[in-house]
Amino acid sequence: MEIFFNCPLCEMELTAPLDAGGAEAKCPNCNKLNTVPEPGPDNTRDVHHDAAAAAVAPAIESFESPAGAEADGSPAPPSLVAAPEPPSEPIRVPASAIRTRSSPTPLTVASAHDPAAPMAATDTALAQKLHQAYAAVTAEVAKVIVGQDAVMEQILIAIFARSHCLLEGVPGLAKTYMIKTLSEALHLSFRRVQFTPDLMPADITGTDVIQEDPINGRRNLMFLKGPIFAQMILADEINRSPPKTQAALLEAMQEHSVTVGGQTYKLDEPFFVLATQNPIEQEGTYPLPEAQKDRFMFHVKVDYPTRDQEREIIQRTTSAYSADVSAVITGEDVLQIQQIVRKVPVPDHVMDFVLDLVRKARPAGDDTLPFTKDLIAWGPGPRACQQLVLGGKVRALLRGRFHVNVDDIEALAYPVLRHRIVPTFNAEAEGIAVDDIVMRILESTPKGEAQAVI
Repeated sequence: MEIFFNCPLCEMELTAPLDAGGAEAKCPNCNKLNTVPEPGPDNTRDVHHDAAAAAVAPAIESFESPAGAEADGSPAPPSLVAAPEPPSEPIRVPASAIRTRSSPTPLTVASAHDPAAPMAATDTALAQKLHQAYAAVTAEVAKVIVGQDAVMEQILIAIFARSHCLLEGVPGLAKTYMIKTLSEALHLSFRRVQFTPDLMPADITGTDVIQEDPINGRRNLMFLKGPIFAQMILADEINRSPPKTQAALLEAMQEHSVTVGGQTYKLDEPFFVLATQNPIEQEGTYPLPEAQKDRFMFHVKVDYPTRDQEREIIQRTTSAYSADVSAVITGEDVLQIQQIVRKVPVPDHVMDFVLDLVRKARPAGDDTLPFTKDLIAWGPGPRACQQLVLGGKVRALLRGRFHVNVDDIEALAYPVLRHRIVPTFNAEAEGIAVDDIVMRILESTPKGEAQAVI
């Protein structure tokens, strides 16, 4: 006996073993992930496969490969490409393409409870997959976004480090379009929230509404989910809303949950908040408080494109050019990558460099530099050290390395520290920007030499 069902995308008739009811199976024709129906009298019957059908199974791509990837490594998610024509004969889904909901993920990783455990063989394979996926994601985004390579790298680092990102730039630099395109390349659910002065917290988190039961006529409270219940949230112009509304994101960013009416609701994983703000217009805006800015791993500045890049932008947007962005990795892959990141070793001298760099940026303490007392009113806390180390681990993997070096920390010092340092009035009066202060601290911090790895 076998279960018969049709793929909703390509309409191919598929068969699966009787005990596969309720499991997930990938369609061999279009690679769409389907749920096998429970066996019943209408969808089960005896089938004897001939030699031709049996010969098809070995050629089918194993479910071990990432969803949405072709055999040659090129991305092809089922929801973003045209479905191929179905063969005339039914195809049996092989056992390797069936996964029960209780079974472990095919790409297993070592336990996340022991971050100091050495990287196993499966961890190394997944780390190499991250390096390849990074190149594929940036290639997909480059189909519609010209330039901004450093910005895209920092956003991906924040995502893989299980954190959040704050983007700042003048209007018209494709900040919103960049984030939306990235969500398509990562195959994540996406919601955009336009922050305005009259936006209320319930407009983000959701609210309880009264609904009448059509059976007994009783009225009950039902929670209506807001846009925060997505995997990638774009908080557009976050500084346009008052602090009361901005604070609605705090619990979601830190705890990945939302509490409404005494009830806590968990958010879908992976979950990221990418906020944008306009640095030009400050009238009618509400600057983010320091405690909330500290929740963002990076404060990324989006600059103007170069002359050649701007020419390419004009040519693409004023012609019939169009491009489809294909998903390269899935949310399940991102969760595994987040576990692998914490197993990347950090050399002793790199850890000392992180500590020296952050402690020298504080106006009071034994490690304070002479000029920091005059230029810095408030310095970064321990979270800056954590984000530098985590960001360095991700950056190392993106470049195909299994260890962190000082160059990784130096490259991320600006986006990590620029929103965690409050300049003094003297610094602002002399026109000294926070990036200038970070640069002077970097120049004054010794790099050390490689010795031990922790």
